[in-house]
Amino acid sequence: MNVDVCDAQGQVVRQIELLESIFGVEIKEHLLHEMVRYQLAKRRQGTAHTKNRSAVRGGGRKPWRQKGTGRARAGSRTSPVWRGGGTVFGPMPRSYALGMPKKKRRAALCVALSLKVQEQAFRVIENFDEIEQPKTRQVVSLAQRFTEQPKVLFVTGEAHEALALSARNVPTMKALPVAGLNVYDMLHHTTVICAEEAIEHIVGRLTHGTVSDH
Repeated sequence: MNVDVCDAQGQVVRQIELLESIFGVEIKEHLLHEMVRYQLAKRRQGTAHTKNRSAVRGGGRKPWRQKGTGRARAGSRTSPVWRGGGTVFGPMPRSYALGMPKKKRRAALCVALSLKVQEQAFRVIENFDEIEQPKTRQVVSLAQRFTEQPKVLFVTGEAHEALALSARNVPTMKALPVAGLNVYDMLHHTTVICAEEAIEHIVGRLTHGTVSDH
Protein backbone atom coordinates (compact mmCIF):
# COMPACT_ATOMS: atom_id res chain seq x y z
CA MET A 1 0.00 0.00 0.00
CA ASN A 2 1.57 3.26 -1.16
CA VAL A 3 0.60 6.85 -0.32
CA ASP A 4 1.86 10.15 -1.65
CA VAL A 5 4.23 12.29 0.38
CA CYS A 6 3.73 16.02 -0.18
CA ASP A 7 5.81 19.05 0.62
CA ALA A 8 4.50 22.04 2.57
CA GLN A 9 2.92 23.42 -0.62
CA GLY A 10 0.83 20.28 -1.14
CA GLN A 11 2.86 19.04 -4.13
CA VAL A 12 3.62 15.32 -4.38
CA VAL A 13 7.36 14.66 -4.09
CA ARG A 14 7.45 10.87 -3.68
CA GLN A 15 5.59 7.85 -2.34
CA ILE A 16 6.07 5.71 0.74
CA GLU A 17 4.78 2.25 1.55
CA LEU A 18 2.41 1.76 4.49
CA LEU A 19 2.33 -1.42 6.53
CA GLU A 20 -0.76 -3.42 5.55
CA SER A 21 -1.22 -4.86 9.05
CA ILE A 22 -1.68 -1.35 10.49
CA PHE A 23 -3.00 0.86 7.69
CA GLY A 24 -4.96 -1.74 5.72
CA VAL A 25 -6.93 -3.84 8.20
CA GLU A 26 -10.61 -4.74 7.96
CA ILE A 27 -12.95 -1.98 9.15
CA LYS A 28 -14.78 -3.16 12.27
CA GLU A 29 -17.22 -0.49 13.40
CA HIS A 30 -18.02 -2.20 16.69
CA LEU A 31 -14.37 -1.84 17.73
CA LEU A 32 -14.44 1.90 17.01
CA HIS A 33 -17.70 2.26 18.96
CA GLU A 34 -16.32 0.38 21.94
CA MET A 35 -13.09 2.39 21.91
CA VAL A 36 -14.89 5.75 21.79
CA ARG A 37 -17.10 4.70 24.72
CA TYR A 38 -13.98 3.61 26.60
CA GLN A 39 -12.24 6.95 26.00
CA LEU A 40 -15.21 9.16 26.83
CA ALA A 41 -16.01 7.17 29.99
CA LYS A 42 -12.39 7.45 31.12
CA ARG A 43 -12.49 11.24 30.69
CA ARG A 44 -15.50 11.66 33.00
CA GLN A 45 -14.49 13.20 36.30
CA GLY A 46 -17.08 11.45 38.42
CA THR A 47 -16.97 14.17 41.09
CA ALA A 48 -20.75 14.72 41.45
CA HIS A 49 -21.65 14.53 45.14
CA THR A 50 -24.95 14.83 47.00
CA LYS A 51 -25.50 14.70 50.75
CA ASN A 52 -27.44 11.80 52.19
CA ARG A 53 -29.28 12.18 55.50
CA SER A 54 -26.16 11.37 57.52
CA ALA A 55 -24.16 14.12 55.78
CA VAL A 56 -26.71 16.91 56.19
CA ARG A 57 -25.96 19.25 59.07
CA GLY A 58 -28.28 19.02 62.07
CA GLY A 59 -30.83 16.37 62.91
CA GLY A 60 -29.50 15.50 66.33
CA ARG A 61 -32.68 16.47 68.14
CA LYS A 62 -36.18 15.14 67.64
CA PRO A 63 -38.20 18.05 66.13
CA TRP A 64 -41.22 17.48 68.43
CA ARG A 65 -42.53 14.82 70.75
CA GLN A 66 -43.85 11.59 69.34
CA LYS A 67 -47.50 11.98 70.39
CA GLY A 68 -50.05 14.62 71.19
CA THR A 69 -49.17 17.33 68.65
CA GLY A 70 -51.49 16.26 65.84
CA ARG A 71 -48.59 16.26 63.41
CA ALA A 72 -46.94 13.33 61.70
CA ARG A 73 -44.19 11.54 63.57
CA ALA A 74 -40.70 12.96 62.89
CA GLY A 75 -37.38 11.80 64.24
CA SER A 76 -34.89 14.03 62.41
CA ARG A 77 -34.74 17.20 60.33
CA THR A 78 -32.36 15.45 57.91
CA SER A 79 -35.08 13.06 56.70
CA PRO A 80 -35.36 12.96 52.87
CA VAL A 81 -39.07 13.89 53.09
CA TRP A 82 -38.18 17.25 54.66
CA ARG A 83 -37.18 20.36 52.74
CA GLY A 84 -33.41 20.69 53.20
CA GLY A 85 -33.10 17.04 54.16
CA GLY A 86 -30.81 14.42 52.67
CA THR A 87 -30.97 13.03 49.13
CA VAL A 88 -31.92 9.41 48.52
CA PHE A 89 -29.69 7.48 46.11
CA GLY A 90 -28.10 10.68 44.75
CA PRO A 91 -24.86 10.68 42.75
CA MET A 92 -21.67 10.11 44.72
CA PRO A 93 -18.00 10.31 43.64
CA ARG A 94 -17.16 7.30 41.49
CA SER A 95 -15.10 6.18 38.53
CA TYR A 96 -16.91 5.78 35.21
CA ALA A 97 -13.94 4.07 33.54
CA LEU A 98 -14.70 0.99 31.45
CA GLY A 99 -12.43 -1.96 30.90
CA MET A 100 -10.95 -2.74 27.50
CA PRO A 101 -8.02 -5.09 26.77
CA LYS A 102 -4.86 -3.55 25.36
CA LYS A 103 -5.02 -5.76 22.26
CA LYS A 104 -8.51 -4.48 21.43
CA ARG A 105 -7.38 -0.87 21.94
CA ARG A 106 -4.47 -1.47 19.59
CA ALA A 107 -6.78 -3.10 17.03
CA ALA A 108 -9.22 -0.16 17.24
CA LEU A 109 -6.43 2.33 16.51
CA CYS A 110 -5.37 0.26 13.49
CA VAL A 111 -9.00 0.27 12.27
CA ALA A 112 -9.22 4.06 12.66
CA LEU A 113 -5.99 4.56 10.70
CA SER A 114 -7.15 2.14 7.99
CA LEU A 115 -10.51 3.94 7.77
CA LYS A 116 -8.81 7.28 7.14
CA VAL A 117 -6.58 5.72 4.47
CA GLN A 118 -9.60 4.12 2.74
CA GLU A 119 -11.48 7.42 2.81
CA GLN A 120 -8.41 9.13 1.31
CA ALA A 121 -8.44 11.41 4.32
CA PHE A 122 -4.92 10.45 5.45
CA ARG A 123 -2.35 12.90 4.07
CA VAL A 124 1.41 12.59 4.55
CA ILE A 125 3.60 15.69 4.64
CA GLU A 126 7.40 15.75 4.63
CA ASN A 127 7.56 17.79 7.85
CA PHE A 128 6.10 20.75 9.68
CA ASP A 129 9.31 22.78 9.63
CA GLU A 130 7.42 25.65 8.02
CA ILE A 131 5.76 26.29 11.40
CA GLU A 132 8.72 27.67 13.34
CA GLN A 133 6.71 29.78 15.77
CA PRO A 134 3.04 29.93 16.79
CA LYS A 135 1.22 31.44 13.80
CA THR A 136 -2.41 30.43 13.42
CA ARG A 137 -2.63 31.91 9.94
CA GLN A 138 0.20 29.67 8.72
CA VAL A 139 -1.43 26.52 10.11
CA VAL A 140 -4.80 27.37 8.54
CA SER A 141 -3.10 28.07 5.20
CA LEU A 142 -1.17 24.79 5.42
CA ALA A 143 -4.34 22.80 6.08
CA GLN A 144 -6.17 24.44 3.17
CA ARG A 145 -3.47 23.21 0.77
CA PHE A 146 -4.31 19.62 1.66
CA THR A 147 -8.07 19.62 2.22
CA GLU A 148 -11.20 21.71 1.98
CA GLN A 149 -12.57 20.18 5.16
CA PRO A 150 -12.32 22.38 8.27
CA LYS A 151 -11.72 19.60 10.81
CA VAL A 152 -8.03 18.69 10.63
CA LEU A 153 -5.82 16.62 12.93
CA PHE A 154 -2.06 17.16 12.65
CA VAL A 155 0.13 14.23 13.73
CA THR A 156 3.82 14.68 14.54
CA GLY A 157 6.49 12.22 15.56
CA GLU A 158 7.43 14.17 18.68
CA ALA A 159 5.71 17.06 20.42
CA HIS A 160 5.71 20.17 18.19
CA GLU A 161 4.95 23.12 20.47
CA ALA A 162 4.65 25.80 17.77
CA LEU A 163 2.22 23.67 15.74
CA ALA A 164 0.19 22.69 18.81
CA LEU A 165 -0.16 26.31 19.99
CA SER A 166 -1.11 27.47 16.50
CA ALA A 167 -3.74 24.76 16.00
CA ARG A 168 -5.14 25.35 19.47
CA ASN A 169 -6.48 28.73 18.36
CA VAL A 170 -8.76 27.05 15.81
CA PRO A 171 -11.64 25.06 17.38
CA THR A 172 -11.74 22.58 14.49
CA MET A 173 -8.00 21.80 14.46
CA LYS A 174 -5.73 19.88 16.78
CA ALA A 175 -2.10 18.76 16.82
CA LEU A 176 -0.97 15.56 18.55
CA PRO A 177 2.31 13.65 18.80
CA VAL A 178 2.15 9.95 18.01
CA ALA A 179 2.26 9.20 21.75
CA GLY A 180 -1.13 10.90 22.14
CA LEU A 181 -2.77 9.62 18.95
CA ASN A 182 -6.18 8.14 19.74
CA VAL A 183 -9.33 6.84 18.06
CA TYR A 184 -11.72 9.55 19.26
CA ASP A 185 -9.68 12.46 17.87
CA MET A 186 -9.11 10.64 14.58
CA LEU A 187 -12.84 10.06 14.10
CA HIS A 188 -13.75 13.55 15.31
CA HIS A 189 -11.55 15.20 12.66
CA THR A 190 -12.32 14.75 8.98
CA THR A 191 -8.73 14.81 7.70
CA VAL A 192 -5.46 13.61 9.22
CA ILE A 193 -2.25 15.32 8.10
CA CYS A 194 0.65 13.20 9.28
CA ALA A 195 4.37 14.01 9.23
CA GLU A 196 6.45 11.44 7.33
CA GLU A 197 8.62 10.76 10.38
CA ALA A 198 5.48 10.02 12.40
CA ILE A 199 4.70 6.96 10.24
CA GLU A 200 7.69 5.13 11.67
CA HIS A 201 6.67 6.15 15.21
CA ILE A 202 3.13 4.85 14.63
CA VAL A 203 4.41 1.50 13.37
CA GLY A 204 6.80 1.21 16.32
CA ARG A 205 4.10 2.11 18.83
CA LEU A 206 1.50 -0.33 17.49
CA THR A 207 4.04 -3.09 16.87
CA HIS A 208 5.14 -3.01 20.49
CA GLY A 209 1.54 -2.78 21.71
CA THR A 210 1.72 0.56 23.55
CA VAL A 211 -1.68 2.24 23.19
CA SER A 212 -2.72 5.62 24.59
CA ASP A 213 -5.69 5.88 26.97
CA HIS A 214 -6.48 9.51 26.06
